[in-house]
Amino acid sequence: MMDQTAAIIFFFAAILIIGGLLFVFVSVAKNSPRELDVERYRSRWLSIETALSRNNESSHILCVLNADKLLDQALRDRGISGKTMAERMKGCQGKWTNGNGLWAAHKVRNRLAHETDASIDYDRAKQALVAYKQGLKDLGAI
Repeated sequence: MMDQTAAIIFFFAAILIIGGLLFVFVSVAKNSPRELDVERYRSRWLSIETALSRNNESSHILCVLNADKLLDQALRDRGISGKTMAERMKGCQGKWTNGNGLWAAHKVRNRLAHETDASIDYDRAKQALVAYKQGLKDLGAI
């Protein structure tokens, strides 16, 4: 009878230990940075850069919007938490080489996305793309 009780206790202890180890493993895996498909990001970035045309304002707007989306996708793919892109960007605050430029680019994107009469010239769009490119590099996406 005592051997059977000891076996049951041992069995439940083993289950608890295995469950605890599994919980720790999942927690660590969930919180560790995820690998990004660098080739996919490079390809998408190249298509954004080549779409920017000096004499086509709609390309200025579209390239800034797409660059912002690509950076946000990289943040999410890296496992950075936050309900909004701004929250995810804040989660990487110390990682940005050009944080001020990146925030300025994101603000330009917000203005383009939410204001009906917003416009952007080629030089400002190019400046925003430089900031987004550096942000993608900082994340290891390109």
